[in-house]
Amino acid sequence: MNAEKTVMTVLNFAKIEKRSAAAARSRNGADKHEYFVAVAHVRYILRKVFRLIEDKAKELGLESLAHQALLQVYGSPTQELRVSELAERLDIAPAFASNLIKGLVKAKYLKRESDASDARVTILRITPVGRAICDQIDTEVRPHVDYFTSQLTSDERETALSTLMFYVGPGAIDGK
Repeated sequence: MNAEKTVMTVLNFAKIEKRSAAAARSRNGADKHEYFVAVAHVRYILRKVFRLIEDKAKELGLESLAHQALLQVYGSPTQELRVSELAERLDIAPAFASNLIKGLVKAKYLKRESDASDARVTILRITPVGRAICDQIDTEVRPHVDYFTSQLTSDERETALSTLMFYVGPGAIDGK
């Protein structure tokens, strides 16, 4: 990153942090309207993007939760998760995760293996077929998401980012 871009990034982060602090003040104040304006806006953006992705996944034969399961496994640092970790990341009961996993294994998107250090633990690994469908969904949906987000003003982007940052916490940018 060149020096000019670095300065612009720092300035944008400072602006976003300032907005995030304003949202926090509004949330804690008597008049919460400014806060809820920001929340409504970020939820609109997220819902729109997620709907585009979910529709594409469904078109390719994957229900939303099944697609999310694949993303969690594919997006894990080692492209593998324990069943309990997947259930936690999807915020579902382990028994429900187990049923979901059966379908993904049957479709050859995931494979199950016993953990070498503890045979009672099942490890889920993404398969090449699982990676391919995730890649296909991303490739096919990207132009639609790019078009939608290109229609957002810089103010709308900053509002969305500052609201997300508010939820992630004050150390979101500097890692504290």
